Amino acid sequence: MTGSPTESRPSKILKTQGHTDQDKEDKQLQDLSMSKNPRIQRYLVAIEYIGTRFSGSQQQPNCRTVVGVLEEAFHKFIGQPVSIFCSSRTDAGVHALSNVCHVDVERISKRKPGEVLPPHEPSVVRRAVNHFLQKNEGDISVIDVRCVPNDFHARFKAQERTYFYRLVSGSEPLSTFEKERAWHVPEKLDLNAMQEACKVLVGHHDFSSFRAAGCQANSPIRTLDELHVCEVPATPYFPSITEREQNNSSLKDSHTCSVKPEVELPINSFSNTNDMVDTNNGKSNLEEFGIRRRHCSYVVTARARSFLYHQWKEF
Repeated sequence: MTGSPTESRPSKILKTQGHTDQDKEDKQLQDLSMSKNPRIQRYLVAIEYIGTRFSGSQQQPNCRTVVGVLEEAFHKFIGQPVSIFCSSRTDAGVHALSNVCHVDVERISKRKPGEVLPPHEPSVVRRAVNHFLQKNEGDISVIDVRCVPNDFHARFKAQERTYFYRLVSGSEPLSTFEKERAWHVPEKLDLNAMQEACKVLVGHHDFSSFRAAGCQANSPIRTLDELHVCEVPATPYFPSITEREQNNSSLKDSHTCSVKPEVELPINSFSNTNDMVDTNNGKSNLEEFGIRRRHCSYVVTARARSFLYHQWKEF
């Protein structure tokens, strides 16, 4: 985010205007997608995936996508093609802890073609689809399945969407385990300044300057319910032997009195591996050799009912 708060502050809009237009558009599209076949069961499906090898969530020709892989797994399970509708779109490389979608399934007997059978139980759908997903790279899985009415639409019934962005700050190179999982910023970040900047964008605004040129939304007005940044423990991280011993000592002494550890390691502590012997106590520093210096780790949370195309990228 660049410029002063005054320059970058979006204009405020009457709260009813944007929601009215959006609700009307959502209702029209939802009516068009309603299933008219009473023999079809609509399932609400929650999925998680690592987006590294996906070209986004939406179906694209000649590309591996989340919807494409999920539709293929359902096809193998029920023996006929299906269409998946996601509540939120994700771009290439974006991961999901829980993206919700829906699918219509008509259970036809494989032994007697044409015979319609009772719908599968949600637990059966979850196990069967995961079986086929794990045979395809294993970077996507179904975490929950529910039966819903045929007028339920995963996209238009969604109450809110939440995106998390992980930042790691520090001069050390990004850990191999963090690649494709976090954005590495070598400079030190000012947490208070970031938190103050977030407050400027929270609320009901015209976000025209924050959407991509290809955005097809009728209105640029959106309500951002939450935009927040906080510092979190660095991950993945495993405590060193010194820290484990300190923790064990603290636990043993906690029932009698509060004892301050003899050695306090700062959050970015790392021994100088060029010095093989500590002249103060004669101990070798090899015990701390190979311990990665921890970064400062932050999570930015953006939550709203809906976002404009690439709006959250421009934050």
